[in-house]
Amino acid sequence: MNFGKRVFIIILIGISCVGCDQSTKLLATEYLSQNGMHSYFYDMVRIGYTENLGGFLGLGNTLPIEYRFWLFSVAVGATLVGLLFYLIINFTQGLGSLIGLSLVFAGGFSNFYDRVANNGAVVDFINIGVGPLRTGIFNVADVAILVGVAIVLLAQSKQRATT
Repeated sequence: MNFGKRVFIIILIGISCVGCDQSTKLLATEYLSQNGMHSYFYDMVRIGYTENLGGFLGLGNTLPIEYRFWLFSVAVGATLVGLLFYLIINFTQGLGSLIGLSLVFAGGFSNFYDRVANNGAVVDFINIGVGPLRTGIFNVADVAILVGVAIVLLAQSKQRATT
């Protein structure tokens, strides 16, 4: 795939994902209280504002602030720069991997932006589950990251099956 198409796909996915994520976080910040969750669809979906100081599902939120800064701001920022560079220069990558990694980049960037803009916190507001089986609280960027990883794994498994 040529350079222009690669960059177009990366930008299109990036703008779409970051726009959706930041819009929903803005709505969550504006309209949801920090005191509770609202339940929908027979309690399968819960919506409520929370700030996550850690990584995925709050991992690392009890670390000292300076460790969180180095891990979640500096290391994540450097990883995102490396991933973007890889996305742009790797011409051997298939469309599935490009789309998946672009979703991972866009979701990671949106959460990174949130962390920088909110003094180290990321806005989370969605929880799903049935009865006592529930996910952690997450956001649209987290969904993009997980879907992106799934697409990359699927694309890689299909590529291995054909070789």
